[in-house]
Amino acid sequence: MDKKETEELKQKLFNKKENGWNTKSAEEKQAIFEYAKGYINYMNQSKTEREIVESSQKIAQENGFKSIEEYENLKPGDKVYYNNRGKSMYLAIIGENSIENGMNIIGSHADSPRLDLKPNPLYEDSEFAYFKTHYYGGIKKYQWTTIPLAIHGVIVKTNGEKVKVSIGEHIEDPIFTITDLLPHLAQDQMKKKLAEGIEGEDLNLLIGSIPFDGECGEKVKLNILNILNQKYGITEKDFLSSELELVPAMPCRSMGFDSSMIAGYGQDDKICVYASLTALMKIHNPQKTAVCIISDKEEIGSMGNTGMESHVFDTFISELLNKLGINRPNLLEKIFCNSKMLSADVDAGLDPIYSSVSEKNNASYLGRGIGMNKYTGARGKSGASDANAEFVAEVRRIFEDNDIRYQIAELGKVDVGGGGTIAYILANKGIDVIDCGVPVLSMHAPYEVTSKLDLYEAHRGYEAFWKNA
Repeated sequence: MDKKETEELKQKLFNKKENGWNTKSAEEKQAIFEYAKGYINYMNQSKTEREIVESSQKIAQENGFKSIEEYENLKPGDKVYYNNRGKSMYLAIIGENSIENGMNIIGSHADSPRLDLKPNPLYEDSEFAYFKTHYYGGIKKYQWTTIPLAIHGVIVKTNGEKVKVSIGEHIEDPIFTITDLLPHLAQDQMKKKLAEGIEGEDLNLLIGSIPFDGECGEKVKLNILNILNQKYGITEKDFLSSELELVPAMPCRSMGFDSSMIAGYGQDDKICVYASLTALMKIHNPQKTAVCIISDKEEIGSMGNTGMESHVFDTFISELLNKLGINRPNLLEKIFCNSKMLSADVDAGLDPIYSSVSEKNNASYLGRGIGMNKYTGARGKSGASDANAEFVAEVRRIFEDNDIRYQIAELGKVDVGGGGTIAYILANKGIDVIDCGVPVLSMHAPYEVTSKLDLYEAHRGYEAFWKNA
């Protein structure tokens, strides 16, 4: 066999892995950049799960979706959503085929690692006022010091009044920070393991230093409370019923001289929320009922009544069946067993600076398209749903038929680490499911990096799945 024939055989048999930008025309690249602009704008308006749900509901309503409570009966083509306590959301477009034959589901999560204020957060020490925090999700604690932080969330008074808070995002707003020890005095700190350099109880937010003009103790604390009372009408006790989150006060932006990437907080997993939500807006009169999940609490185990471990999603589907007029015992379980799902969660992109933790032949690369994980878990696939080969082949067929750039990978080397998504929760209901999301660098850091090409391919891939699965 000569060199030409050998090369032709290689092209036929090898799994060719290449940079996706090489396959895109000038027009396609322009479409990628334009789509990314919408995503960046969405991210800068929506840094918490509450804000993501609020923004997503607005987009849905602008595209003809109505709350399920507005429908007495449902029919094919109807677009519905259910807002679960303002922190998670489910959307559906009723399909032409009987829902008994199953649904096509794409599920992502809106929560991201962050710092939450403790129930009794405010204290004064050495004429500084601070907020005490409790970190949420898996973080490297040292990354959250000496960066600008904003406060987002709600304070709910006992009379039911809800006060929305967002401080630190606009240039005229003050920002906040968590201080760190100067290197001149940090000899002992720097001898510690990286994970122990900053203690969780030391992640205290510096919020003020001017004392109240009056005779009393804790003058700086009193001055802060007076400012908050005048601005929001709250007292210290109202922090007991608040949900206030600290997030980086840094905008999501294009990154690189070529603007090929996106840098921003919370891309795990808001990038998949946006890609799937905007894909659903392009679906009309699907054959199978199309369902989009925007879940909460994934970063801390999906517990609680806004997480996927709750039965609220089941209740939403049951209500669809009620309003379709077909509900009966065990129908919900049958529908789940006939359904298919993409668990739209991000993947760890290979970082060449830290390539020792990845097995390069089975890693996701930025710029090569949407990343699929047949399984996640850790140490022997523990906790993974491990998608069936038949379903993996079906998703491959959909992507290849629609010229979607994709890659299949693992989350790091064997025994190095691992992770999880909501995939196993839906798989436990009998649904065929595979993880399918955007590769990310610096995952769980205050500033994460993604590729605009991968975002766009995820959006196209989700649309193709809803139309063809």
